[in-house]
Amino acid sequence: MSQRPNIVFILTDDQGYGDLSCHGNPVLKTPNIDKLYQQSVRFTDYHVGPTCAPTRSGLYTGHFANSTGVWHTVGGRSLLRGNETTIADVLKNHGYRTSLFGKWHLGDNHPYRPQDRGFETVVCHGGGGISQVPDHWGNDYFDDTYMVNGVPKSFKGYCTDVFFDLANGYIREHQDEPFACFITCNAPHDPYNVEKQYSDLYRDQTNLDRANFYGMITNIDENIGKLDALLDELNLKQNTIVIFMTDNGTSCTTPDMHTCGLRGTKNSPYDGGHRVPFFLRWPDGSFQTGRDIDQLTSHVDFMPTLMDLCGIDLDAYQHLNFHGKSLKPLITSPNNPWQERIIVTDSQRLPNPVKWRQSAVMSQRWRLINGSELYDINQDRSQTNDIAAQHPDIVNQLREAYEDWWEIVSKQFAEDIPISIGHPDEPETRLTAHDWRDPANPYSDDPFVKEDNSYLVYNQGHIRRGEGKNGYFEIHVEREGRYRFELRRWPREEDIALTDGIAESTNGWRADVIHPRHHFNYSGGVAILFTQAQIEIDGQVHKQTLKENCQFAAFELSLQTGDTYLTTTFTTDDDITRGAYYVYVRYLGA
Repeated sequence: MSQRPNIVFILTDDQGYGDLSCHGNPVLKTPNIDKLYQQSVRFTDYHVGPTCAPTRSGLYTGHFANSTGVWHTVGGRSLLRGNETTIADVLKNHGYRTSLFGKWHLGDNHPYRPQDRGFETVVCHGGGGISQVPDHWGNDYFDDTYMVNGVPKSFKGYCTDVFFDLANGYIREHQDEPFACFITCNAPHDPYNVEKQYSDLYRDQTNLDRANFYGMITNIDENIGKLDALLDELNLKQNTIVIFMTDNGTSCTTPDMHTCGLRGTKNSPYDGGHRVPFFLRWPDGSFQTGRDIDQLTSHVDFMPTLMDLCGIDLDAYQHLNFHGKSLKPLITSPNNPWQERIIVTDSQRLPNPVKWRQSAVMSQRWRLINGSELYDINQDRSQTNDIAAQHPDIVNQLREAYEDWWEIVSKQFAEDIPISIGHPDEPETRLTAHDWRDPANPYSDDPFVKEDNSYLVYNQGHIRRGEGKNGYFEIHVEREGRYRFELRRWPREEDIALTDGIAESTNGWRADVIHPRHHFNYSGGVAILFTQAQIEIDGQVHKQTLKENCQFAAFELSLQTGDTYLTTTFTTDDDITRGAYYVYVRYLGA
């Protein structure tokens, strides 16, 4: 082969196994993905994390999510540990041009941003979704502002169109050199905002939420068709690996959803929560004819597989100790024996992981759920007949495998994952409540009780409604010296006093297509009459009385290099307290 293959990786958000017409969905139409399906090697028993950030951490490192520090989607535990090597790091070191367009969800500050982790060109929204707290204020999927290698820039158009258009331009620009282009859509993640021309295709067949959800997928499908046409136009199709997959089970849980017979949805330990489509096409690699591979596989196989397909010597990376394995032998030599394996996935969504919580221990035949329920997946695809009592030996075998897995993933649980302040690559750090650690209302420690997210602050609507309480930030001070901390209730984009509310309005956002249930994310805001501000960091506590009509409280402090904790507090005369939802930190000098 004269040149290593190009890579186009398409990852959609909250699209389940049954949310494709090629998987038998009777309503949804996805002709371009169906075409890719017909031309691809398809892994039919491929598993990820049951939620967004854990899947991404496993994909990009080849390591189980919990071991990378990513076992939640908020609360400072969606940050990918700084000592992890990513697939983008490796590809870049081997001469690839690397890019990511869309969703990252593994950290919005140094050293966790995609441009810090091997991606040379980055256009992404903040947090785990458009309209979440770290995202640009007022983003609503239409004509939004995204971060371009850390600098905000406004774009015209619908989010998915923007990300694909940018990816297409990138491919055209770098067509004469090996490139790795990651298109990681925010869609079809809720709140299911999409133009009516797409949702109207389904309005007479289902309810509004599902019509919008399917409309978002139809728009993705349309963009995949455009991208495929570009690869043809540029004569790149033959030597480009195209991968399509989704990040977890479906999030649109209406009674008429198509499940392919799988139990569970996003965040579930049952197969419907983490079994997803994975299609791979590479004509020059002789992968261009539809073929199913039924062996049990996982997202932690993605990085070693891609490296292997690109001719990168895996032996040179033995020090990374991948938890996954290359699937190249399965693809190239399907008749050769494949060793039986056991794979574990789970959904913690807690400040600190709890053993057995929302867990699935999987073999080719068996599924052990939460350490106690046992299902024969070959005979009971819908996981309705618990046969643990009949097979105690299988239960014990799978429990032992879980114990081995837990020993691997739990080694760094107690270690902080601090956000840097004062690093030259991020002159000003914007901390947000999205990354508060240990919020004031604790989760239940019962591994089988559904988590209570009611106090977390991750959507901009939570800030508008003054929700949440407080938490602390894990901080690494990069340089000794003076720092300025600017504590805000509202982000800088909202030019109002800290204690002001915001009037309801339909200006500046797409009220015509956004479900009324989600209007609170984009309009209005309650006033909270804070009178005092406080900052605690590195053993220092400072307070001040807020000035009338001020937009923020500013503190200048001297700090030593190293790890510490930061807590900020606003207080009213009635002792109502909230953390500063936004904290802007700048290094002033030695």
